[in-house]
Formats: sequence, C-alpha cells, structure tokens
Amino acid sequence: MPAMHLHAAGFHHVLRKQTLHRTPVFARRLTTSSSSSLSSVRTAVYATLFAASAGLFAVYYYDARSAMHRYVLTPALRHTFDPETGHKIAVKVLRSGLGPRDPVQDDERLRSELWGNELSNPVGLAAGFDKDGEAIDGILNLGFSWVEIGSVTPKPQPGNPKPRVFHLLDDEALINRYGFPSQGSASVLSRLRARIPTFHEAKDDTTAALKPGSVLAINLGKNKTSPVESPDDFVNGVKTFGTYADVLVINVSSPNTPGLRGLQNRELLEDLLASVTKARDELEPSPITVRRPRLVLKIAPDLEELQIVDIADLIRNSSIDGVIVSNTTISRPTSLRDPNKSEMGGLSGAPLKPRTLQVLKTLRAHLPSSIPLIGCGGIRTGADALEYGRAGASLIQVYTSFGYDGVGTCRRIKDELESLLREENTTWKAVVDDSVKKLSWTGP
Repeated sequence: MPAMHLHAAGFHHVLRKQTLHRTPVFARRLTTSSSSSLSSVRTAVYATLFAASAGLFAVYYYDARSAMHRYVLTPALRHTFDPETGHKIAVKVLRSGLGPRDPVQDDERLRSELWGNELSNPVGLAAGFDKDGEAIDGILNLGFSWVEIGSVTPKPQPGNPKPRVFHLLDDEALINRYGFPSQGSASVLSRLRARIPTFHEAKDDTTAALKPGSVLAINLGKNKTSPVESPDDFVNGVKTFGTYADVLVINVSSPNTPGLRGLQNRELLEDLLASVTKARDELEPSPITVRRPRLVLKIAPDLEELQIVDIADLIRNSSIDGVIVSNTTISRPTSLRDPNKSEMGGLSGAPLKPRTLQVLKTLRAHLPSSIPLIGCGGIRTGADALEYGRAGASLIQVYTSFGYDGVGTCRRIKDELESLLREENTTWKAVVDDSVKKLSWTGP
C-alpha cells in the first residue's frame, strides 16, 4: 500500500508539473490567436474604408459637375505645366476614356434646332481644342451638342515655333499663335473611320457624332506652304471628310497663317465658296448619315462693317449653310492688364465678347433667317449664352472658358441658361426664333 501511495503521489506531481509547463504555452497561443484575429479585422476594416473612399472619389471624379475639376485639378494643371503641355494632357485624358462625364439629361428648355435637326442643347466646343480628332467621344460625354475638331490641314505640319500659347490670367483670356499644327488628313481620317460601329446602318436621324442630339463638325485649314489664293486645300478637305462629318467649317479667319485672312476678300472668297460647294455636292453617299454635310464659313471679328456686308451679300448668293462668328482677334482692347497682352497671335476669351457680338448683329441684319449663325467669343456663363441668342445666334461655342473652368463648363453654362429661361417662362428655341425673325435680313 505505501508503495502504491508513493507511486500515485509521484504521478500527481508529474501531472501537475506538466500542467504548469503547458499553461503559459496555451496562454501564449491564445494571445497570439487573438492578436491575429484583431489584425485581420483591422485589415478588413481598412480595406473596406479604402474601397469605399476610392469608390466615392471615383463617383466624384467622374461627375463633371464636381467642384474639384474647376477649383483643384484644372488650376493645378494650369500652374504646373506650360499652356500647351496642359492642353495636350487634357486631350489625352479625354481620349483615354477616363475623363469625367455629364451625368444629367438636358432640360427640354434647352432644345435647339439647326437646319431642321434637333439638338439637345445649344452649347458647342469650338475648334482648336481637339485639333486631330483624338477625343471626340470624351468631349461629347461632357454634354456638348456640337463638337468641332481641327483645324485639319491636308498635309501634316508642325505649326509655328514654341512657345505659342499664353495665358492672360488677369483678363480671363488667351493668346495663341499655333499656326495650324496638324497631323494631317490621313491621320484624322483613320480615327474617324475607327469610330464607326461594325454593323452601323445610316438612317435619317443618324449624325456623324454617333450620338443622338449632337453633331460633329470638322474645321478645315490650309497648309502654310500652299498658294495663298488657291482653294485646293479646302476642296481637298471637303472631299476627304465630307462623308464623315455633319458640318464642314471653312476657316479663312485664323490670324496665324500668313495670307489666310485675305481669302475673306470678295473675289477670292467668291471663288472659294463656289469651289467647296461644288465639291460638297459631288460627294459619294456617307457610310454614317444619309445627309450631305453642311458648309459653314468661319469669319474674323476684325472685319470692317462694309466687309461684313460684302461677305453677307456673297453668302446670300451662294450655297453656304451658316456662319461662325467669330475667330480670335488681332486687336488688343485697352482694358487688358496681363503682362502677356503684348504677345503676338490671336486673342480669345472674355475681352473678345463685345466685338464678336457687334459683328454677329451686323451679319444677322444682312442674312436671311434661313442661314443660322453660331456665336463664339467670350462666352463663360448662361447669361452670356442668352445674350448671343437674343442677338440672333442659333447656337454658341466655348473655347477659352473651357480651358479656364474645366470639364464642368458645359454643364454649368447649361444649368445657368436653363435657370434664366425658366425665370422668363420660355425656351432657347423660342428666344432664338423670335430674335432671328426680328433681326434677319428680309430683302432689298
């Protein structure tokens, strides 16, 4: 019996010793397991917060109305890079498909009409931003109803020496002397063809923009080395792009190509208009739309009144479908304050508005209501747009304000315009129809 008690006592002593040794190991394992679980939970929470934040940022970024575009990203781009580099970056972003979008459907009050076609709104983007047709769909996604690419020249050319673009921050203006830098017709044409869906069928309501309520315009330019008096570059442009555009813009008003504005003189302009009209009328059927493109003349704001009247007389006796008023100006208003005001080139932006409006009113008074005018010059707000509408413009275009205020410019102008129209219980079409009826030329 004593031996058995000793054996049992020894057994209990060993068991107790083993238990004492095991307890800290178990505790350590429990502690490690708890820490690992807490770490996993913390990681999951952080991942969820990051995903939610990224999602919210993406929603905010992709909405063109977001204040970050106007007050953060656009100013950062403007102050970090020189104007031309910033311009190119903006085009590349919109080309990539990663650009913001206008998520709001246009109000019925903004409905516009041009040559019997209905547009969702009257706000377009002027030529000069997307010179080579790289970002057409990205720009349409910002809510513009009229996207004008170019100027496109038949042959590639580098344009004028750099630097050739200058901000006038104090004046909300821009001076450029680009000189038609262009990749040439072949490069732009390949992009236009690539946009056409594989099984696309041309219909009565289809436009070259491939988006309902919108049109695609191509601004045609002249190579610097081409004979000044010859219309051949423009005829070439009509033949090349006529079946891929809703509108072809004959640009004889850029101040940065030597001799180009001379084509606004009566004899040369008469020959030019006859030549491009003939080329348009001989075009083959379009693979995109059943209609032939409209021909629009873009004029300078620096014309004297007698020149404007003379041009109006030529247009009335031609088959030109419309006029864009206007291009940049070589004049320098005394109100300019920015040190860059002395740079050579064409001035655009807020200081251009008074002169452009005056030219538009003069031209409206000498053209019949059947020939629409598109106003372009110093338009920054809905009130500016409405002022152009009351002066007889059927549509308006922006350029410099788009560069300063960013991708939300179109939506902001549309919202402001819609609010003004609502206050007056009217529509854009009603305003335009009334002003065009009152102000247009009705005969000798």
